Amino acid sequence: MAAEQPATIAATLAARTGEEMALNDRYLNPQMGRILRTLGFDKVWTGGDGAHLIDDSGERYLDLFGGYGVFAIGRNHPSAIAAVRETMEAATANMPQLGVTLLSGVLAEQLLARAPGSVAAMVPANSGTEAVEAAIKVARAATGRPRVLYAEHAFHGLTLGSLSLNGNAEFRDGFGPLLQGCQAVPFGDAAALTDQLARGDVAALVLEPVQGKGVNLPPDGYLAEAQRLCREAGTLFVCDEVQTGVGRTGRFLALEHWGLQPDMICVAKALSGGLVPIGALLVSRAAFEKVFDGMERAVRHGSTFGGNDLAAAAALATLQVIDEQRLVERSASLGELLLELTRPLVERYEIVRDVRGLGLMWAIEFGPPSGAVGRRLWAGVEGRQPGLFSQLITVPLFHEHRILCQVAGHHMNVIKALPSLTVEEEEIRRFAAALEQTVAAAERYPAALARFGLRTGLRAARVRR
Repeated sequence: MAAEQPATIAATLAARTGEEMALNDRYLNPQMGRILRTLGFDKVWTGGDGAHLIDDSGERYLDLFGGYGVFAIGRNHPSAIAAVRETMEAATANMPQLGVTLLSGVLAEQLLARAPGSVAAMVPANSGTEAVEAAIKVARAATGRPRVLYAEHAFHGLTLGSLSLNGNAEFRDGFGPLLQGCQAVPFGDAAALTDQLARGDVAALVLEPVQGKGVNLPPDGYLAEAQRLCREAGTLFVCDEVQTGVGRTGRFLALEHWGLQPDMICVAKALSGGLVPIGALLVSRAAFEKVFDGMERAVRHGSTFGGNDLAAAAALATLQVIDEQRLVERSASLGELLLELTRPLVERYEIVRDVRGLGLMWAIEFGPPSGAVGRRLWAGVEGRQPGLFSQLITVPLFHEHRILCQVAGHHMNVIKALPSLTVEEEEIRRFAAALEQTVAAAERYPAALARFGLRTGLRAARVRR
């Protein structure tokens, strides 16, 4: 028999806060629970405000995870909440299915006004992975070709089609066979791309302007050259802006840094205002009309909840906040400040290999120390658990400085930050100072490793018990 449920959400929160980990372990993802307990990240979160998470003791944590980039305008922004509430109170004729409503059309109008002139229509979706799935389908239908190219180390989502464009084996393994005709090419290698396009059967090339896994920036000239090669080959050029879009990199769309004019653009995440799932595929008029080319084909692609009024309202409010608070410009200036404060770490500490970023999409990469003892320790630890060194940074940042961040991908010593675009300048400076303090401690590698091993070992023992 099901447990008796309190009558309201407020009552549920009041009565059952503190059960989060137990419910997760019983019904959701117990392996995630083990990770959180081992790292000491198993906090009871009771609130979110702007760039911060708040735990059950009232402590505020700077959130550099940002829901993988969802919270561009911060958590629980009052304008986004008000827009969703107003839409609910208006009792709109939401999702008539055999009919259309106003808000999704207004959203399409506003997004396309901010996008390059190469796109002219919008296909609504519920998430980034749905937008990528739509791009695959549109590309194949519009070109009549079977193959889709993507970059090594790419991440485009975890549904089967987008997973087939995923350049990371840890996500793909065990789910095959995946979608046929999907081929990886090295990110930044125009010659390898040329070889694949020469076969004449490529429907689309799908690229993140800046790769999310590792925050890998493209080599100079690569994206423009990739676009040119696609045009010559009759291949559609697709920019996946699910994480880089909506102001993240100091432009509304990252593709603006290189003056690109893609045939399709995928957006999602931050467009939600952190409230209602949403995605969208912006499409060239030529490709769109080849797919939806008659009344009998009007419903050949769609999504039940795609274009719903609540999602559109949250997105419209997000765009308004971005404009009114000049968050695109703010992302650019704060991103430059963060690089200015953290790039010197490359010269100061031998374990810091690189600091890179664009706008408020930032990363730091670590490598082994120069000493023989340190290198042997590094090799021994990394041989058992690649990427473990990064936890010597993230765990102290969390416990000692109340800053939440994590590695930028599986088996890599790269830490990534995606703060809210509303983050205070003083918090950027606080993070940079805390980071240097933590890196300095971690560079004393044997002692740092011993401390970390003791802490995580004790937590892991408790988890096993």
